[in-house]
Amino acid sequence: MRILAAIGALSIIAAVSAAVIFFGGFYSVAGTAEEPAIVKWALIQVRTASIERHAKDAPPAGLAEPASVQAGARKFLEHGCATCHGGPGVAWMKFSEGLHPDPPDLKYVVNDRTLAQLFWVIKNGINMTGMPSFALAGAKDEELWQIAGFLKKLPTVSEADFKTWTAPVPAAPAAAPAAQPESKP
Repeated sequence: MRILAAIGALSIIAAVSAAVIFFGGFYSVAGTAEEPAIVKWALIQVRTASIERHAKDAPPAGLAEPASVQAGARKFLEHGCATCHGGPGVAWMKFSEGLHPDPPDLKYVVNDRTLAQLFWVIKNGINMTGMPSFALAGAKDEELWQIAGFLKKLPTVSEADFKTWTAPVPAAPAAAPAAQPESKP
């Protein structure tokens, strides 16, 4: 019985100590402060478990088709994903180095995620990181699935292909106005 009482007392002391540290302002939330290893570990575990639990949407057919992958590459660039994550031949913007945690280089992490997980992260974002919800930003599910499909191909996409796929599409020349028939007096 004494052992249980000691465990209970230690648990209460630990909870009160953690509350004082976090709610008393002793824990720095500055982007320049490195978080303790236990906090970093806990955030990674919570993020991974949450993504695995919530990412249940079935991907639409055809995401691996070249046209869909190329459309995903264009959407990846248009929605600003390369700003933080970079891309083949595209360096991320300097300000993204100030995000904490650092945005991952996606070519190294996409093989560890399913299409459903990539879609879920892009659609919903991730709290306590710089990853926004693109659904809240107005992106359509079809675009987000295309980006997820592109990401699955990202490790094998060359700089030349990415540049070609994301090049601005030249506007079609405007048609000349049709001639008006002359009216007779």
